[in-house]
Amino acid sequence: MYGLHPVEEAIRAGVREVDHVSVAREGRRDARMEAVMAFLRERKYLALEDLLNAPVGASGNRFFLALDGVEDPHNFGALLRSADGAGVDGVIVPERRSAPLSAIAAKTSAGASEHVRLAQVVNVTRALETMKKRNIWIVGLDERGTPDYTDFDFKQDCCLVLGSEGSGLHELVKRTCDHLLRIPMAGSVSSLNVSVAGAVVMYEAMRQRRGGTVRAAAESKPQKPRKGLGS
Repeated sequence: MYGLHPVEEAIRAGVREVDHVSVAREGRRDARMEAVMAFLRERKYLALEDLLNAPVGASGNRFFLALDGVEDPHNFGALLRSADGAGVDGVIVPERRSAPLSAIAAKTSAGASEHVRLAQVVNVTRALETMKKRNIWIVGLDERGTPDYTDFDFKQDCCLVLGSEGSGLHELVKRTCDHLLRIPMAGSVSSLNVSVAGAVVMYEAMRQRRGGTVRAAAESKPQKPRKGLGS
């Protein structure tokens, strides 16, 4: 792991044992040196059950993030940074087709990767099915989905699922979701970068969980019965 902020956060978090810290002679000669590298033991992922059995936070409901094929370490790191900032209770990643928790990801996350609770699963679809059996709503993000993300009530146990940078959610994962939400786009492009899109929705969820309401326009719409929970 390299970089001042990631190393500081790794030491502060205490999740991994630090072997030693190196400082380059060519680094800045002030109190906040940029050229810092720490040698740590490999990060051990949690199991899905570790996330599901953890105590519920002050909001009274749980909010998880699942990544279905995010392979770019910069996107991975940015998502972990947003997840930490938005108070996400845990992040689920697959063993395959996923960016590793590398020095690049840690650097991009500004050290947030050391604080986020990370669980690794063999199969994302099976993990989502397990969560549904625990009464957790599975909410995917898709440019062709409906309704808008601001119309969904996040003040309940739910898991946001984000797809890969190129093709989005895999078809089986998409079919497993209880709802597919979209971010409305006013410009010429049809979607946002996955890390930006994830941050937008995570912070809307945090806003609602802190006492905000679903936007007024959504409250005036007839609510369709929700299907799929626990299926």
